[in-house]
Amino acid sequence: MTAKMNNEDRPDGLAAPDGNESGPEPGAASAAGQPETTGKRYIVTYISTVMVVWILGTYGGVYFFPHLVYNALKRTIVRHGLGAESASGIPVNTLYVMPTLASPTTIQKSRMLAGANNDTLYAVGWLDLGSEPEILQVPDTAGRYYSIEFIDAAGNVFAYVGRRTTGTRAGRFLISGPEWQGGEPEGVTRIVSPKNSVLLLGRVLVRSERDLPDAYEIAKQIQLTPLSRWQHSQ
Repeated sequence: MTAKMNNEDRPDGLAAPDGNESGPEPGAASAAGQPETTGKRYIVTYISTVMVVWILGTYGGVYFFPHLVYNALKRTIVRHGLGAESASGIPVNTLYVMPTLASPTTIQKSRMLAGANNDTLYAVGWLDLGSEPEILQVPDTAGRYYSIEFIDAAGNVFAYVGRRTTGTRAGRFLISGPEWQGGEPEGVTRIVSPKNSVLLLGRVLVRSERDLPDAYEIAKQIQLTPLSRWQHSQ
């Protein structure tokens, strides 16, 4: 009869498995950890994808949405005017002045007049400065409040003309695109637009119904003239 060798008697110091015990099978540990590692990889990929989509979506919405609204508004005004008082579209490089105050009816018919005041005459114009600058002439309003804001394609107001910024005396302003290299005529203040497309939105205060004719006569004196035509007329 052969004696059973004890573990401590093995010359290699390794424990020999008996019939009741079995050691770990080769590859068992790695097989058990693989699903956990794969799951973590899927989670990281999912989170990374969500973050990229969120960043691109947010950036695209912030950057492109104002341009889409701006272009849609431009097409509406150029083709159909304000949709309330103007019978047709307002040509580019033309300033249109509303002859009446905004009312619930006119506001309902025009997106441009949403939130309009009922003590204000509005003037609207779209500039294309790609070929040459425009000269904006404003009259002496004798202290009457008026303002003209300049809005770029991103919806940013980059300049103002009016009582709060330039006073109420008569003035002339050359509005040029960013790449125009000429000089402004004497007595003319230059305003540089960041883009060649500019929305002008003017307001003239109307103190009462009886004051409406006088306010309208003043508002009509706010005019746009191409630089070449203005220089020829001087």
